[in-house]
Amino acid sequence: MRTALISLLMILATSATAEIYKYTDDKGNTVFTNQLPDGVVADEVKLPPANTVNIKTPDMPPPLADDRQDEQRQPYRSLSIGGIPDDEALRANNGTFTVTALLDPPLQQGHQVRFLLDGIPQAPASPSTSLQLNNVDRGTHRLEIEVLSGERVLQRAMQTFTVQRVHVSSPARR
Repeated sequence: MRTALISLLMILATSATAEIYKYTDDKGNTVFTNQLPDGVVADEVKLPPANTVNIKTPDMPPPLADDRQDEQRQPYRSLSIGGIPDDEALRANNGTFTVTALLDPPLQQGHQVRFLLDGIPQAPASPSTSLQLNNVDRGTHRLEIEVLSGERVLQRAMQTFTVQRVHVSSPARR
């Protein structure tokens, strides 16, 4: 019984290793296969290890400052993002478009705006309420706008959107 179990495990272990064979058929074509062909001399192909990439998800931004007075905590009645469609994909073939921080009331003296795309600041904080984003990859992204007083975040708005770009192998690019 023990011998049969060991034999079965050996068979399973050898079949679990994926081997690739290369040979030339009778018409002169090079053939790659994972099954050793009968009656043909085949070379085993040794493949290098697969490339892998570890993608780090951006950390969530820190919580807003916890002040006692509502006016200090939220100095703006509304803060939203302009330049991005709400329910449809944003068409930007070169990945370049402009976004705007819409504030009510307007940006106060001493406050600055910071734009973050997928958790990464796109420019230093400044009093400018618009920013041009360049070469944004196609797919779904998260844009955040933070209103700062010094280094302290006073208010934040976030919007998820999808960028639609022409695929690099599309006939439209030719």
